[in-house]
Amino acid sequence: MNRKNLLQWLPLVAFAVVMLTDLRPVVLGGMQRALLATGLWKAEIPPQTAAVPVVPTSSAVYPHNLPLVSPEGKRLNLSELKGKVVFVNLWASWCPPCVAEMPGIQALYQKTDKSKVAFVMVSLDENPAKAQALLKRQGYTFPVYFPTGPLAAPFNSQSIPSTVILGPDGQLAARHDGMADYDTPEFKAALERLASN
Repeated sequence: MNRKNLLQWLPLVAFAVVMLTDLRPVVLGGMQRALLATGLWKAEIPPQTAAVPVVPTSSAVYPHNLPLVSPEGKRLNLSELKGKVVFVNLWASWCPPCVAEMPGIQALYQKTDKSKVAFVMVSLDENPAKAQALLKRQGYTFPVYFPTGPLAAPFNSQSIPSTVILGPDGQLAARHDGMADYDTPEFKAALERLASN
């Protein structure tokens, strides 16, 4: 095989390596991350609520019972986050759009007041080790959980990534299906407004 033939086969071999290995979500996610950088896929901003503040009381029932478990085995139920704005993102390591939006979510997570806003990244990976490998490889520090049962509304999306924003009282404030760039000043301000109501 001469050099000319080798150069003709090289793109096909590279394509096959990317598409048939664990590099697929990383490469496609990187390409989609570049698309996110254009600003065409912005997250839906939670609407500004009425001037009457929502003050969670112990007698109010939190509307979501979503049992989760962390990679370390720590159990969490969304009802434990009552009083905080909750950013819930459904994702998987094999999903290129999920991988594409994660750097923006990580950046938002680092800029947000954790005493007012909780991040719950719900991995839908059947093999938790693959999700953990992606998180470790990319250095993500946001909290990740796995569902311990079926997902009820509003979390039972037919597509991923899917993001649900809950107000301090657990009411649905916003939902976005598909990838988006959450690391924007407008989205951060909307979360802070929601947390202060």
